[in-house]
Amino acid sequence: MTSPVTVRLSRDLHRASKGGEAPIWKRLSRLALKPTRARRAVNLNRIAGLTKDGDVVVVPGKVLGTGAIGHGITISAFGMSESAAGKIAASGGSVISFGEMTSRFPTGKGVALLG
Repeated sequence: MTSPVTVRLSRDLHRASKGGEAPIWKRLSRLALKPTRARRAVNLNRIAGLTKDGDVVVVPGKVLGTGAIGHGITISAFGMSESAAGKIAASGGSVISFGEMTSRFPTGKGVALLG
């Protein structure tokens, strides 16, 4: 059974995809409804290798704190460990919610999907 929070997140992402005509939010709305065991887990060292300073990233899964990140990014994910959030904040980056992500980037331009 899917939790009401996940259903609401999926619905909000789907609405954002229609309003901004952004296919990335529609894809994320479908990924949100997948079972938890089918979601991806991405370590910080992998994110650090794929991004550069100032990138905006969405992870359709959980971000884990293994590794280090030496540059600031803006990131949103379905789940995040406390150590990952701390390391991202310490490097000058920020962790934001999906609601804030869709309001800042309504068309999805410049947002990278990792994982």
